[in-house]
Amino acid sequence: MQKHYDVVIIGSGLAGLVSAIILAKEGKSVCVLEKNNQYGGNLQTFVRNKTIFDTGVHYIGGLSKGQNLYEYFKYIGIMEQLNFHKMDEDGFDIISFDNDPKEYKHAQGYENFIKNLLIDFPGEEKGIRMYCDNLRETCKKFPLYSLEKGNAYYDDMEIFQLPAKEFINSFTNNKKLQAVLAGTNYLYAGDHNRTPFYVHALSTNSYIESSYRCINGGSQITKILIKTLKALGGETYNHNEVVEFGFENDLITSAITKKGKEVKGDLFISNIEPKFTVKMIGEDRFRKPFVNRIEKIESTIAAFTLYIVLKPNMFKYQNKNFYHFKDVDKVWSSQDYTQESWPEGYMMSMGIKKNSNGYGDNIAVMTYMRYDEVLPWENTHNTVANKNERGQTYEEFKTEKAEILIDELEKKFPNIRDCIASYYTSTPLSYRDYIGSNRGSIYGYVKDVNKPMHSHLSPRTRIKNLYLTGQSLNMHGILGVTISAVITCSEILGKDYLLDKILDFKKQDVD
Repeated sequence: MQKHYDVVIIGSGLAGLVSAIILAKEGKSVCVLEKNNQYGGNLQTFVRNKTIFDTGVHYIGGLSKGQNLYEYFKYIGIMEQLNFHKMDEDGFDIISFDNDPKEYKHAQGYENFIKNLLIDFPGEEKGIRMYCDNLRETCKKFPLYSLEKGNAYYDDMEIFQLPAKEFINSFTNNKKLQAVLAGTNYLYAGDHNRTPFYVHALSTNSYIESSYRCINGGSQITKILIKTLKALGGETYNHNEVVEFGFENDLITSAITKKGKEVKGDLFISNIEPKFTVKMIGEDRFRKPFVNRIEKIESTIAAFTLYIVLKPNMFKYQNKNFYHFKDVDKVWSSQDYTQESWPEGYMMSMGIKKNSNGYGDNIAVMTYMRYDEVLPWENTHNTVANKNERGQTYEEFKTEKAEILIDELEKKFPNIRDCIASYYTSTPLSYRDYIGSNRGSIYGYVKDVNKPMHSHLSPRTRIKNLYLTGQSLNMHGILGVTISAVITCSEILGKDYLLDKILDFKKQDVD
């Protein structure tokens, strides 16, 4: 490590690494500190039985040429090195329900999306088109999402107060179609009472435009980001958990690691959750109303994920995701499960290898799980960098939940048990320990139509040389956190300066 950097970034999630590259491109010396063994936050993968599993990135939208994420990745210099596989254009997401043999398709491309829905809902063209028009119109109100210059979207407060469920239901009286249009809300932990329509729109639109899977897992993105950063002179250090900061005259002078290393810098960016950042910095260094607000922001629900290693040549690779619910009424309410009704829905996805023979080698099944269910083991911590066992009762808890979830899976995929070689699980504690999310939250902070700006945080803080970035500020997901990094860097480099550079780069690419 050098003695001093222009920018020190704490946490190597996607937003932290993208921020590092953008600032390194501007000639700044950058150092990224990561507490875990593996970089990348939600981009992390793990291997079991020679099978690669993604922990958080099951598919990515907006990656076709000219689309938003493509342009951002092109600007930071990683797009051409990535290895993706396009998902089924006529049904990349499948919505289904118990007691209904039909599978309802979300297709890529808006006209194709409409055409495929009309097969099952032939009299609903007007409502489906209105839904699609409103998706796109809503997304246009977010300039960085649309890669356009314009007024900040905060000027239009109504957009934050429009409830998703109510608005989607206004396009049609058909209950099944209402459920199908909202059927991928596991992407953002949709809540029937609180989720705004803009969250649904920003999450859904990119996938309708284009949907891809990462070949051999999402950690390839991390590897290419770090390679790109190092080529620009940036540095990364894992196994370096920041535990406190050095101060002088109300400015941060250094980040101090658990090992006692002191990393000095001019600017500091925290890519760890704001709740933890405030505690680490010291609550007394922030205004009390800000501290109170941060404490009261609610995190989204956590998840239980089942990772299945498949027997060779037993289960055909599915180039699509499955969102399955026990009933149409559960689409917006499966977070409200009881112990007897769990799980009320799930999202199933498959990984893809470089040399696939048409059969899958793994399945990931994600469903909701409240953090309270793992409270008995809350005081245990277990990562690759810091190994600890949680005990026999925890293993029994996970096995019981896994078996229930496999029973549910078998209703839709008969004989799937015969295809399972082995399985592994993660709980809210796994997300908490590896991703650093509050109470194992999968998508950062709850966006609530009843308190529209409560969970929106500025990347600037009261400490003049401390900035925030990551999924808890604006939006989650690959695109959301990439934009969060751009917003953070814009505060440092100048709001229009960075966007002008990205737009100029896009124009050159088109030319």
